[in-house]
Amino acid sequence: MINDTAVVVAPWLAAFDDARAQFTAYLDASGYSPNTARAYGHDLTHLRSFLGEQELDWRALTPARAVDLVVYLRKKRSRRRGAAQLPSLAMVDGEAVAARLNVATVNRVLAAVSSFYEWARITERFDGPSPMTRVHDRAAVRVFERHRPFLTGIASRPPTRSQVRLRQVHRVPRPMSNEQVDALIAQLRCQRDFAMVRLMLDGGLRPGEVLALHLTDIAYGKRRVTIRVRFDHPRGARSKSRTERIVDLHEAATLEAVSAYIMRERPQDADTPILFLVGGKGPRRHEALSYAALDRLFARACSRAKIRAPWVTPHALRHTHATRMWEGGMRELTLQRRLGHASPEATRAYTRVSDSSVVAEYRRALGLDDCQPTGAEGKIR
Repeated sequence: MINDTAVVVAPWLAAFDDARAQFTAYLDASGYSPNTARAYGHDLTHLRSFLGEQELDWRALTPARAVDLVVYLRKKRSRRRGAAQLPSLAMVDGEAVAARLNVATVNRVLAAVSSFYEWARITERFDGPSPMTRVHDRAAVRVFERHRPFLTGIASRPPTRSQVRLRQVHRVPRPMSNEQVDALIAQLRCQRDFAMVRLMLDGGLRPGEVLALHLTDIAYGKRRVTIRVRFDHPRGARSKSRTERIVDLHEAATLEAVSAYIMRERPQDADTPILFLVGGKGPRRHEALSYAALDRLFARACSRAKIRAPWVTPHALRHTHATRMWEGGMRELTLQRRLGHASPEATRAYTRVSDSSVVAEYRRALGLDDCQPTGAEGKIR
């Protein structure tokens, strides 16, 4: 018997759903993080809604229609949790303006769409160049208009290609203050949570790197932790980088916290090498800790410490560590290696937080290099 209430999916959307499922399966098989594959699949739902509204087959998307996609995304209403409760900052004809997708979200969606079409081109599911790529002939732009028909295309350098994306604000990483860190640590309820916070704060480890640690990764005698690339964590935690690295930990409190957790709290009868486990006496005892569990315990500690804010996350501890190391005089290349950044551009973000050369030039411009400030009038705040 046929169910009359079944939802009928348009053929062009059914074809896209099939391609999207194969794309996410490819990401899983290629070793991408489960969170990354899930995020790509979620971001592609925006493309699906655009295709459904335009009644457009995904293989018919062109660079011109990609511009329409950008306009569509910029007008789309945000469904972020809690957005409806936020105060409206603008009114049109007496009605509140609904929150829209921010630039970062739109660029993330465009990046997912671009990766999807690159995969489709490689697997010969899509013909022609990617619709998410813009071609710029810089030589033709520099030529006077009336001569352009004769000179266009003869430049020795090929046209440059760039991904369709919006201009985005490059925000400065926000480290936590010493007072916030002290308040957070004072509200941690167990040795396990204290050990994880110390590893992120004193070693600059990412949350996934902390959750994926094994007992054998801790070298107490050498006072270091080895960040290894593994893909067997039952809750999907893993290192973001594909390059293993060693992080020295010479702060005595850090490894002491890890040792205290292993000796006093970690279930002694656990048969897993994973370091951080669910404790207590519940049914999930001995299970590996997940990203969600780490976020929850961190948020609860921040709430008790009265420092809860959208930017205060476990990753903020890594920002705090990087900023402290840079302000303490660590060189850029050394800091890049310690943090496991693939590109120096990621490390340079912390130089914008506190750049000693800018402060030195500023003081030199004020003529303060050869004189010591005296009294309240001489202090620079």
